[in-house]
Amino acid sequence: MNWKRVRRVTGLVLALAIGALALSPTGCYLGRAGWEEAKILKHRKLITSVAGDTHTDSATRAKLRIVLAARRFAADSVRLRAGDSFTKFTRLERDTLTLVLSGAYRDQLRPYTWWFPIVGRVPYKGYFDFAAGRQAAQDLSRRGFDVYLRPTAAFSTLGWFNDPLLSTTLALDSLELANTVIHELTHNTFYAGGQAIFNESFANFVGSRGAAWFFRSRGDSAAADTVDLRWSDELALGAFWTQVYRQLDSAFAALPGSTDSARAQRLAARERVYAEARVRLAKDVAPRFRTIDPGYAERVRMDNAALLARRIYLTDLDLFERTYDREAHDLPRTVQRVIGLAKTRPADPYGALRDWLGGAAGAVPER
Repeated sequence: MNWKRVRRVTGLVLALAIGALALSPTGCYLGRAGWEEAKILKHRKLITSVAGDTHTDSATRAKLRIVLAARRFAADSVRLRAGDSFTKFTRLERDTLTLVLSGAYRDQLRPYTWWFPIVGRVPYKGYFDFAAGRQAAQDLSRRGFDVYLRPTAAFSTLGWFNDPLLSTTLALDSLELANTVIHELTHNTFYAGGQAIFNESFANFVGSRGAAWFFRSRGDSAAADTVDLRWSDELALGAFWTQVYRQLDSAFAALPGSTDSARAQRLAARERVYAEARVRLAKDVAPRFRTIDPGYAERVRMDNAALLARRIYLTDLDLFERTYDREAHDLPRTVQRVIGLAKTRPADPYGALRDWLGGAAGAVPER
């Protein structure tokens, strides 16, 4: 075999593939994202320098110290992979980092997904170019999808780069700031390809439980208690949205078919489910909120895109809680347990968790 020729052909094929990707819409999108990430990295400054600068206001210095302390705690106590993330700071020229777009079929509980190298298919897409994000949302809507476009203040490169703290994230209060640092470092530690819902819900659990532990370890029981109350509200919302999801799933399953009539019936059923859900949220769930404005029940958006987008962060949180209970509320052991189980079943990490816990009656798989 002529290995020199094989190497030449392989190199040519690889070069052509890279060139084709670069010229594709995905390639252009990744190019813009890479350019924005390069700008973020270029303008990084050491957090210790910014915190020690006399020109930095006292409130900002206090928050920066919280970030550094939460990062150390995440690495030393929760045993997350911190690397050099959150050791530097980048000030942006805007108050929103990206717009995140989610889409869903109107008569199915099925998200619109995008494919990216390494991470696989994901049910959301972030836009640094806000006009492009709004245009993409309009395009999806014209094609008959529900769309949900929302701002975000932070993101993770999954450990590929030294993620700095951004000024958009610094706008959060100290409790959410610690939560966000631990959340993002969870992604650095483990990220299951093509399992965005599992990844985000798991990181939501670790961020919340980790932040409460962090403040309690500092003797700030009031802050820790507030974090716990916020997490309790998250659990209540997760249970509520799961109930809505199951009702819609049942309603859609009872009206199969691809005819216009069947689709119209599913759309009518969906409106009934959402109308009943809004009443239930206002009367039964919102009055129990401890940290969320009860007015949330009146203004929250209800459609399939918004529902699936929320469930990205709120799916089966009880499974993580049950694992936490079984591991005697030892968060590092819980994190390692969940990661170990997820690795045994990459295509169904929730299933691996359920089986280890002994199953979950009435569990509804994501579609």
